[in-house]
Amino acid sequence: MSTKRKESPAKKSAADPADPVKKSDPIRFEATLEAIGARTILRLPEVASTALPSRGQVAVRGTFAGQTFETVIEPDGDFGHWMNVDARLRDAANVESGAEVTVELTPTKDWPEPVVPPDLSDALSNAPLEIRSLWSAITPMARWEWVRWVNETKSRDTRKRRVEVSLSKMSSGKRRPCCFNLASCTDPELARSGKLPRS
Repeated sequence: MSTKRKESPAKKSAADPADPVKKSDPIRFEATLEAIGARTILRLPEVASTALPSRGQVAVRGTFAGQTFETVIEPDGDFGHWMNVDARLRDAANVESGAEVTVELTPTKDWPEPVVPPDLSDALSNAPLEIRSLWSAITPMARWEWVRWVNETKSRDTRKRRVEVSLSKMSSGKRRPCCFNLASCTDPELARSGKLPRS
């Protein structure tokens, strides 16, 4: 009888730690809005990306074409970063894909709450009290990492295993999903083999 090996989080590169915010100097740059499918994104110039305190995700606040905003800057899987530009922010700034905009970012330790995908959310809602308590006790940054790891795959079976592994790890007191590449692009709609597609 064949058995399936349980999936565990992939090994993280030692070069891609989730570094704490070490400075909060504003980072100013100009970049062009880009459409990828139905999404609008902004790729950070190399000099701006390098100025960020981590090769992984970074929580920031700042201005976009004069409009204030807060978001989490995403890694592109190639040692750079990008940010999602939703319709609300585009409308407020009166810009569309193809426009060049001026952006100012300041890294912050105050992370917004992630959008928890339905499969993980349902599993957490039905989990034992100790798991739900740990989920509430960990930092928003840690919750972002669990969500990223689950979202990294589009395979329904793999996602199911990752949700199960997440709860199993949390049941043993694990506060973060160890050992996956935090600098990879894990957006479920955009990622291609851990990288943001080139324009």
